[in-house]
Amino acid sequence: MNRKVIVAGVGMLPFAKPGASESYPMLGARAAKAALDDARVDYQSVNQVYAGYVYGDSCSGQAAVYHVGLTSVPVINVNNNCATGSTALFLARQTVASGAAECVLALGFEQMARGALGVHFQDRPDPSQRLLDTMQQIQGTDVGAPIAAQLFGGAGRMHMQLYGTRADTFARIAVKARRHAQNNPNAIFRQPLTLDEVLASPAVFDPLTRLQCCPPTCGGAAAVLCSEDFARRHGLDARVRIAAQAMSTDGNSSFDEKDMRKLVGYDMTRRAAQQVYEAVGIGPEDVPVAELHDCFTTNELLSYEALGFAPEGGAERFVLDGDNTYGGRVVTNPSGGLLSNGHPLGATGLAQCAELVWQLRGQAGARQVEGARVALQHNLGLGGACVVTLYQRD
Repeated sequence: MNRKVIVAGVGMLPFAKPGASESYPMLGARAAKAALDDARVDYQSVNQVYAGYVYGDSCSGQAAVYHVGLTSVPVINVNNNCATGSTALFLARQTVASGAAECVLALGFEQMARGALGVHFQDRPDPSQRLLDTMQQIQGTDVGAPIAAQLFGGAGRMHMQLYGTRADTFARIAVKARRHAQNNPNAIFRQPLTLDEVLASPAVFDPLTRLQCCPPTCGGAAAVLCSEDFARRHGLDARVRIAAQAMSTDGNSSFDEKDMRKLVGYDMTRRAAQQVYEAVGIGPEDVPVAELHDCFTTNELLSYEALGFAPEGGAERFVLDGDNTYGGRVVTNPSGGLLSNGHPLGATGLAQCAELVWQLRGQAGARQVEGARVALQHNLGLGGACVVTLYQRD
């Protein structure tokens, strides 16, 4: 597992509202072609494909890549909730690093329906039942609010109780997200917001208002990974590589400590981040740019602490001091994040990858973080899985 893994190409489609996009096979195929074109690699050179999606029948990955080519290569379908895209990336990286393949395509796509996420299979156990039972024990259930908002809103409430964090601090993260998104042509929401507008938007679950919740969207994104030798032989751009990557799932603390922050992935994030920092020999203070899983503003704030960007209890000061944006400690979500781009579950992790590769290549235009040579990605799915990826430019 010691081979360098190069990110030779990335691609993503501008995300769209449900009902306004192409069907999922076209979303996946177009994203794959964009990444292959960026890498200057033919699909015939791809040894394996990992295709990530959440809402779709088995072999949806084949339905997408068959529009790219019929080469008989293995196509592995991946579903890991909101961490699906980065899980496909994780598997693709392992495959190249191990020597099992020279060139692998990681693909993510999603064709979503309007409204809050819900349970699709009513005739069998809900895989998130332990999560929901624990939430019930800690804070009860509000039948009038979306489950995800109750989970992440409850985690925000716990942070408020522990550290006195103000409701408007979370709202400032939404303002920052829109400010960043103004410079991203791929973002679905690019209009600036004021703090008052965020706070005045309809309440979803205290402290969350509608403008602090990411919207369901449709889209696709992809990455071409290859070995250093493959890149050299084919004359590919080998400047950006995955220096370290870790995936963590729930431990006892997620359920036993009755802490809403830990229930929604705080410890998963912390463990994965620590593994990545140790593998590369750097710390969070060495990271100038990051794409974080801001499904809700509360989760972005919690992630600052879990990733080590701020000390525990220090995330509010991190926000108020502007350390989460240009001119501060680390530019978080220069793309605008899930709050502004939208969140097509299977595509999100690979869209984050694309943004950070563009940043490290110096191709991010007006949202470029100057001099960035290290970038961190955080993608979280409840149920649960968290993938943290560290990219470096050589």
